[in-house]
Amino acid sequence: MKTAERFEKVISYFSEAMPVAETELDYTDPYELIVAVILSAQCTDKRVNLITPPFFKIFPDAASLAAAEQEEVFELIKSCSYPNNKAKHLLGMARMLDQKFHGVVPDKLEELQELPGVGRKTANVILSVVFQKPAMAVDTHVFRVSARIGLTTGAKNPYETEMQLIKHIPEEKIPLAHHWLILHGRYICTARKPACEQCGINDFCRYVNKK
Repeated sequence: MKTAERFEKVISYFSEAMPVAETELDYTDPYELIVAVILSAQCTDKRVNLITPPFFKIFPDAASLAAAEQEEVFELIKSCSYPNNKAKHLLGMARMLDQKFHGVVPDKLEELQELPGVGRKTANVILSVVFQKPAMAVDTHVFRVSARIGLTTGAKNPYETEMQLIKHIPEEKIPLAHHWLILHGRYICTARKPACEQCGINDFCRYVNKK
C-alpha cells in the first residue's frame, strides 16, 4: 500500500471513529496547560491532573509562580517524575513568561522554545491545543504508532516523524491527528502488547500485515 493511500484510510477511519479527540490534561488557560505539559514528561496525565489543582490554587498565574521559591514548587510536585528538574523548569518558565512576555503565553514556536523546560514537543502541544495551529507534537506514543502502522518510514527521531506526518495530513486535521495518534497509542496500540484484536485499522496497518 502506498503511503498516501494509508494516510487517507487512517484519517478517514479516525475522523469517523474519533471525531472529537482532546488532551487528557486538565487546564483552563494557556499558562495552566504549559505547566501541565512540563509536568507530564515521563509522567501519566492522571498523576499530573492530581498535582495541578492544588498547584494552581497557590500559583494561579505566571507572576505568582515567578515569585516562588524552588522548595515551594518541589513540595507541590514531588509525586511526579523528576520533581527537582521540573521545579527548576517551571520557575524558569514562569519568570521568563512574566518578564519577557508580560505573562502571556506566546503563539510562535520559536518564542515558546525560549521558555525553560519547553522543547519542540511541548511548544507544538501548546500551538496545537491552545491556538489550533497545524503543529504536530511527537511524543513517544506518536513516534511509535506512526512507525508501527506505517505512516512514517525510517524516521530516526521525533523531528523526522513530525516532518513526515505534516507532509501528508491536511493542515486543518493536524491538531486532531495529534490526539488520534496519542490516544490510539495509549489505549490500543500500546508499546509492549498492541491490542490488534480491538483495532479498527488492521486492514491498512503495516504492522498487522507484515506479521
